[in-house]
Formats: sequence, structure tokens, C-alpha cells
Amino acid sequence: MKTVCELCPHHCALEEGQTGLCRARRNSGGKVVCANYGKVTSLALDPIEKKPLRQFCPGGKILSVGSYGCNLRCPFCQNSSISMADGEHAQSISVTPEALAEKAAELVPQGNLGLAYTYNEPLVGYEFVRDCAALIRARGLKNVVVTNGCICEEPLKDLLPLIDAVNMDLKGFTERFYRMVGGDLKTVMRAIELSAKSCHTEVTTLVIPGENDSEDEMDALSGWLASVDAEIPLHISRFFPCFQMTDRAPTAVETVYRLAEIARRHLKYVYEGNC
Repeated sequence: MKTVCELCPHHCALEEGQTGLCRARRNSGGKVVCANYGKVTSLALDPIEKKPLRQFCPGGKILSVGSYGCNLRCPFCQNSSISMADGEHAQSISVTPEALAEKAAELVPQGNLGLAYTYNEPLVGYEFVRDCAALIRARGLKNVVVTNGCICEEPLKDLLPLIDAVNMDLKGFTERFYRMVGGDLKTVMRAIELSAKSCHTEVTTLVIPGENDSEDEMDALSGWLASVDAEIPLHISRFFPCFQMTDRAPTAVETVYRLAEIARRHLKYVYEGNC
């Protein structure tokens, strides 16, 4: 009998032992479990601005942790070696939430604010993020999530009370673009709305030539974001060829700056990235 994963809008129906599209969630004994729980592929003390977060504890650092797996299939993925990997092929070490919380606390004298869940899509490892976040909050430290926002409303609502800041990708503002990456625009929009009501929220859009770089699309995107909150910072980031999009030229710097000016018609804080 198949079991349906209720975490994200794909709602994968999994046979016993089968792993979902994200490569990180599996049917085990009739229950969908987090197969990448505690499997850490990346760990670093990063500047908070690298997340990117510009309006949250500027100048601080945050211990950043990643695993493997993702519930999107972006052909321009910048971390494909871990996001597109599964448990068999990802190079990882096993780390408990308690050990990560202890490490975060040890790094406070070096300016650490807490723990950031990032690098791959962290929320496909939902249970691990939740368990770590509870321990980090108990120590008086901060939780940061960097996510694509493709998560169902109820699990997101359950997690957000533990989260201090989110950077959420709004990869484009058309259903066509989200079909290309295997996601759902309305789900991401709802995730942004919920996050903005609960914690500090910033948004990132990677601008890809010929895909999501029109002035009309940026006007619509930034106008909608302003309808949620005109003070949500928007990061407009420059694309560089990678993964399955090595046939494209980098986004022209002038395009990023032009789109940023359009976004500023609606939003108070707009930042150009990777320029």
C-alpha cells in the first residue's frame, strides 16, 4: 500500500522502501520518514549576508548546515552536487541535533548567531530542521532557513514559530517558469505570506537571460511582494552558467541594475547580487 508524503505539493505516493522525488524522504513501515536525517554534507561559519540576509543582524555570522536532496529540479542549480544527490551518492557525515546545537553554542564567541539550514533544500529534511531549531531556540540562539518555499501550508505553520529569519527563493513570477523547475508558484507565494507574518523575511530572485528577465515580470513580482509588505528586502541576483544551463551567458550586469530600479518602484529595500 502506498503512503502519501504531505510535506510538499508533489504529494509523492510511495511504496514501502521507495524514496520521493526529493531523494530525501522515504516510506518506511508505512510512514514517510526523513531519510537524510542528520546526514550533513556541508558545515561552515558564514557571514549572515551570504544567506543572503541584509536586514537581519548585519555583520553577524551563522553556523550553516546542509544535507542532500531537493524537491525542485532547477536546471541552473548552483549546488547540484548535493541538491540532486541521494543518500547513496552524497558524501555526508552523521551529526545529531544535540551536537549541532553544541557546536553553534561553542562558536558564539566567534560571532555566531545560531544555526542556518541551507545549501541544499533544507525543508525536505523537515524533521531534522525542526529538532535542531528547538534545541537552538532553547539555547537563546537564532534559527535561519534558506528555502525554495515549496512546502505545504500546515508543516510550514508548525515550523515557523521556531524560526527567526527566512530567505525564500521566488524563482520567477509565471507558472511557466515554475513548471520548468518542477514547482508551484502559488505554493511559494503562500509560503512568503506566512513567513512574512511570522518572522524576518527576505526574498531572492535569480535572473536568468531569456527566462525570467523581462521588465514586466519584475514589475509584477515586486508589486505583488509589496502587497505583502513593501519593506521585505528583495535580492535580485545575477545568473552564471552552471549545471544544465552552461549554454547561457551570464546575466548582463546592466540587466540586474535595470530590474532593480523597476523593483524599487514598489519595494523599499532592493539589493543587486553577484554583480
